[in-house]
Amino acid sequence: MRRFLALFALLMVAAAPASAQNRTDLQPLPAVPPPPPEMAPFDAALEPEVTIIKREGDTVEEHRIKGKLYKIKVTPAHGVPYYLVDREGDGNFSRETMGTPDLSVPTWVIGTF
Repeated sequence: MRRFLALFALLMVAAAPASAQNRTDLQPLPAVPPPPPEMAPFDAALEPEVTIIKREGDTVEEHRIKGKLYKIKVTPAHGVPYYLVDREGDGNFSRETMGTPDLSVPTWVIGTF
């Protein structure tokens, strides 16, 4: 009896995909609408440029957007990496170490005149 039930269950599982393919009430999906015209295309100038310099065992990564240096990551040969960040955009860099309690909030330039 157990064999019969196991065989019956196996046949039901094998027949389930075949019975699901015979549906006639399916409708095609609507076409995907085009993106809104006000969406700006991808601006490659806003992508950060990273320059990696290796000197005396240290690795220095300079991060720039539109040619303006805004962050420097220094990874010493032995030690913890640290960052020099230009928070105000005036060329004065402040040092930050991973785990610093200071909160670095992202800032973007909305427009320049």
